[in-house]
Amino acid sequence: MVITTDWVRLLVVCVVFTAAAAGVAWATGLTTPKPFVKAALRAVVQLAAVSAVITVVLTNLGLTGAFLVVMATVATATAAARTKTGWQGIWVGAAVLVGTVPALGLLIGLGLVPVKGIALVPIGGILIGGAMTTTTLSVRRALDTLKDRNGEYEAALALGFIEPTAVRFLIRKPAAEALLPPLDQTRTVGLVTLPGAFVGMLLGGAPVWQAGALQLLVLLALLAVEVAAVATVVELVARGLVRRTSQEEEVRLT
Repeated sequence: MVITTDWVRLLVVCVVFTAAAAGVAWATGLTTPKPFVKAALRAVVQLAAVSAVITVVLTNLGLTGAFLVVMATVATATAAARTKTGWQGIWVGAAVLVGTVPALGLLIGLGLVPVKGIALVPIGGILIGGAMTTTTLSVRRALDTLKDRNGEYEAALALGFIEPTAVRFLIRKPAAEALLPPLDQTRTVGLVTLPGAFVGMLLGGAPVWQAGALQLLVLLALLAVEVAAVATVVELVARGLVRRTSQEEEVRLT
């Protein structure tokens, strides 16, 4: 591959953005530069690897299904690592998939998403990614609340509430805070944000109305998936299936 001026400029801008994020985080005491450099390098390697195989994946339905399974597996592992739940983190996979699988199945069943890799991978990736982020945030908020408000939890048990009911009472609202970003994204679409599906279809030459309709479909499907994820998280925590491996958790971005 010939290195052109465009590639050089792209490289320089990527380095500048990474250095800016790392520099601001370090200078303001938020965290060390390491997680930003590490994330940027991983993104480069992973996108290069995906770019090398995506053409084959998108033309083979079996490989497309396998690729979606890999996406879901990585999403589960990432959420489990972020929530510090150890081996119990496998349960967060239920939160990631409980809404994603039915939503994707409904879209395929109604013929709104064709059974082709070129459609399944991006739509599936959006739904899995949204569920992963919401699951991570809701689990962290739920477990933080359970730890910080342990006195209220003990009081509820003393009053005769069974453990799952007492836990649900404490964590529902904090866990639901994970829905604020997707709700705001949906409420401000077209006014503040122009999401990827919309822009991608426009750049691909699709009519504006068609791009808008697909984006609306994706956003509403994503909302349903994320609400299902939070509801599942509440149940998993309430039933004791998801807990941190230690009482003290340090916030790390590595």
